[in-house]
Amino acid sequence: MTERERHVPVLLQEAIRYLNLLRGGTYVDATLGLAGHSSAIARAIGPEGKLIAFDRDPEAMALAKARLNALREELGAEMPEVVLHDTEFSGAAELIEPASLDGLLADFGVSSLQFDEAHRGFSFQADGPLEMRMNPRRGHSAAQVVNQMDEKELANLIYEFGEERRSRRIARAIVRARPVTTTAELAGIVRAAAPPMKSDRIHPATRTFQALRIYVNDELGEIESLLEAAPRLLKPGGRLVVISFHSLEDRRAKDAIRAGAQQGIYEALTRKPVIAEEEETDRNPRARSAKLRAAEKLAAKPGQGKRR
Repeated sequence: MTERERHVPVLLQEAIRYLNLLRGGTYVDATLGLAGHSSAIARAIGPEGKLIAFDRDPEAMALAKARLNALREELGAEMPEVVLHDTEFSGAAELIEPASLDGLLADFGVSSLQFDEAHRGFSFQADGPLEMRMNPRRGHSAAQVVNQMDEKELANLIYEFGEERRSRRIARAIVRARPVTTTAELAGIVRAAAPPMKSDRIHPATRTFQALRIYVNDELGEIESLLEAAPRLLKPGGRLVVISFHSLEDRRAKDAIRAGAQQGIYEALTRKPVIAEEEETDRNPRARSAKLRAAEKLAAKPGQGKRR
């Protein structure tokens, strides 16, 4: 069994619990990845259920299809209907019927597959090309951004999406070093421009890489589009479950659920974000930064105000 086949998604049991899966229900996995969450959903909803999943990454989609095909062979007549969309989840509003979902799950951020493959360019742990696109069929690569963007704009995106205080110094160093073509080269430039401080627990290039990845993939715009569409797509009683991996993602999920609760659209199910237990973080260090938030769509009532 390969590592990919052994893949266990972050906060799996918690996500399944908050989705409150119904046999025969219709569910969306907005971030299919290696189909870990989707496989668990498929096992629970039965042959009358429907699973709809999105992933813009063609490599992830190919692996997920293989995993779901193997699950279909295992479950046989108990396998639900599965509809796969190899596109951005921001298109959910156009591809899914309003008020048709019993649950919507989104596991934001970068998958282990993307981080672990050097040729994808998401990580500086192994040298690779500066790519970073989740969907290599669209948009600009990180190399194009790094080598073509104006220095001020580059500094602004590193500050905004990486929350990096030394963004101007880093942007200046990158522009002076152009052309920059590999992950190791970029990491070295950032480290030289902004050496680690005593309080730092992460590599000094981590925030810059995060910023470039978010920008290249319009990750925050995608998240905002999905969170805006979710109330229209969910049935009354339907559940929204969101897993975030850094503050920019979590803030958007928190704000969307809070605003929905204030407007009488949602009942928040998590007062504070759910985090992984020690056993899971020991097994999967990536789970340490994961935060889960959940809400339930309320039934609309004439003259309904804020729920008390």
